[in-house]
Amino acid sequence: MSDKSKQIRTFVEEELEIFGGPLYMPENSESQQVETTQLSSETNSLSAFNDEIKDCLNCSLGSSRNNFVFGAGNPNADLMFVGEAPGEREDMEGVPFVGRAGKLLDDILKAINLTRDDVYIANVLKCRPPNNRDPKKDEIEQCEPYLLKQIELIKPKLLVALGRISAQTLLRTKDSLTAMRGQVFDYHGTDMVVTYHPAALLRNPNWKRPAWEDFKKIRDMYLDKRGERA
Repeated sequence: MSDKSKQIRTFVEEELEIFGGPLYMPENSESQQVETTQLSSETNSLSAFNDEIKDCLNCSLGSSRNNFVFGAGNPNADLMFVGEAPGEREDMEGVPFVGRAGKLLDDILKAINLTRDDVYIANVLKCRPPNNRDPKKDEIEQCEPYLLKQIELIKPKLLVALGRISAQTLLRTKDSLTAMRGQVFDYHGTDMVVTYHPAALLRNPNWKRPAWEDFKKIRDMYLDKRGERA
């Protein structure tokens, strides 16, 4: 929360203590405006953008999070992975894809000769939904513009949606993961493919083989777009 927000909250609490409640405020009040994070078209770096939105309280998840999980990796990456939302470990550490699922993603990247320093990793939502439930419509509406801004700043050549929920959310579809795999979609002007979430591979090892087939294609697409494939 910004210093300005804290000052306003302190003022409101003092008013309530002195005069009692309820306290009614006009719809265009300053306190309501500071609760809504507005995007600046002039922001031109990921670090500045993180500073701009890290105190976001646009939806209810802002009040329950431990950490705002912005994203991590190469700010000039040609390959960007997008998950659904932070989990418990991510919420505690403020970094996307940690724990067992993160370790598996690291291993898969290593198998296609990449590391986290080569790619960028983010989520549709920047705050953890309670009990890791699916994102709600209003949360997506508030948070997806942040993802779009990240993509605008990073300018990846290829996006990879990790998991059914991430893919369905971004593509506005109810298609199954099976139906979406193997296709190339357009997400606001950037090519996007869909594969399994690493956590799903931990739950069902039988999916590791088809996931590996997906990642071999991802590697080839990545190299093609960089003009590096022999």
